[in-house]
Amino acid sequence: MADTTTIPLLLLLLAATVAAAAELSVYHNVHPSSPSPLESIIALARDDDARLLFLSSKAATAGVSSAPVASGQAPPSYVVRAGLGSPSQQLLLALDTSADATWAHCSPCGTCPSSSLFAPANSSSYASLPCSSSWCPLFQGQACPAPQGGGDAAPPPAMLPTCAFSKPFADASFQAALASDTLRLGKDAIPNYTFGCVSSVTGPTTNMPRQGLLGLGRGPMALLSQAGSLYNGVFSYCLPSYRSYYFSGSLRLGAGGGQPRSVRYTPMLRNPHRSSLYYVNVTGLSVGRAWVKVPAGSFAFDAATGAGTVVDSGTVITRWTAPVYAALREEFRRQVAAPSGYTSLGAFDTCFNTDEVAAGGAPAVTVHMDGGVDLALPMENTLIHSSATPLACLAMAEAPQNVNSVVNVIANLQQQNIRVVFDVANSRVGFAKESCN
Repeated sequence: MADTTTIPLLLLLLAATVAAAAELSVYHNVHPSSPSPLESIIALARDDDARLLFLSSKAATAGVSSAPVASGQAPPSYVVRAGLGSPSQQLLLALDTSADATWAHCSPCGTCPSSSLFAPANSSSYASLPCSSSWCPLFQGQACPAPQGGGDAAPPPAMLPTCAFSKPFADASFQAALASDTLRLGKDAIPNYTFGCVSSVTGPTTNMPRQGLLGLGRGPMALLSQAGSLYNGVFSYCLPSYRSYYFSGSLRLGAGGGQPRSVRYTPMLRNPHRSSLYYVNVTGLSVGRAWVKVPAGSFAFDAATGAGTVVDSGTVITRWTAPVYAALREEFRRQVAAPSGYTSLGAFDTCFNTDEVAAGGAPAVTVHMDGGVDLALPMENTLIHSSATPLACLAMAEAPQNVNSVVNVIANLQQQNIRVVFDVANSRVGFAKESCN
């Protein structure tokens, strides 16, 4: 993510205005380097394996109330504009539904990926949090030192060191101090918002968010929890297509106006070992009018193993476990019936010559969920075309074998131009068609 390509985009996005209170514009993190949609998606999906490794892992201790800061994951593909501090300093934060903690690169930091950093010294509402803070264990911060001189009395919080923590991220790792400040989203202000203030980064920063990350998971560190009653446990987003570089989608916060009335909801499942993730219960897949024949129990939710299906904003292409994807691929190929067969390209293994297939020959894929939700994917979410050659690929793949391959992930490519509503208060996830570009 080179500075020469991202600086103009940062200036453009920071100059944009927020349309209304509790609604923020959602932008692409980077401009895909290739003009061809197929090659662009292949390039963006190269970091999916690292992302899936994070999603498929689970906390070491059963019953923990929150997931740690996301480690080993690739950066989410979308950013929102937020303000931090008093007066407000504008930042572009990566939108991440599978992470709880919010963090920002802070000044001074000579190893952070951008020179545009949050400056705590310029904020009158900034406060460092001590190691005795109840937030410190949630961020997996360092424990307070033992009292000196054999006394039992602990020193007052003002004399204790700041809660410090370090985490791996993608190919790098960062060191941060726990802090609180006012977070501004549109016209809303959330005082005393707890976040990590990154002071140094070790390793390559290419795959790190340039300015920080907004945690939209389900745990106590995440936005919905820290906002209290402000958003009533509800947010939604509509992600723009990767082909709409200068167009934006939206992040809507709260249960009030703006959320679609036509939304269809499916129950939200909770995994105590991965409590930041949004699980849904998929009951089947269909290709065209044919149901995909998968082994019994292929979609079953199991908190102990992490099995089930996660809706995630950061993974690029949807992954299905090996038996599910094999059955989906077989049915898709049967219906397309490409005369020259199929080839592989990047993560995709079902690519075919579009000149050999009649117009409309590619069937739609529908994801069926509890509650009678039938998420029929638009063709642009199912089939990715190359602009250079008469080639198209089924835009889904098998979960990689080097991770705990029991997790299905409905990724952002399949969510584009669909309003996805996360209603944590009522434990449900909703979907509605919408043009996000």
